[in-house]
Amino acid sequence: MAKTPKRPRDLNQLAKRIVDLTTSQVSDEGPEPTPKERRASRGGQGRAEKLTPGERSQIAKRAAATRWKSKP
Repeated sequence: MAKTPKRPRDLNQLAKRIVDLTTSQVSDEGPEPTPKERRASRGGQGRAEKLTPGERSQIAKRAAATRWKSKP
């Protein structure tokens, strides 16, 4: 998950950063995610893309049955 960079404590540096942000000279976005972070965020999506609609339906039915199963 990308975090935004910390804002500087020094008032002059903070003022310069705000001016840079408003004039679009600097992006307020955090650093570029690493390849590992990009793969981790797409795990479920990648798996869903590879499954057939029938397989996805079976998984969903099994999950619903587990959710609604009465607890002892």
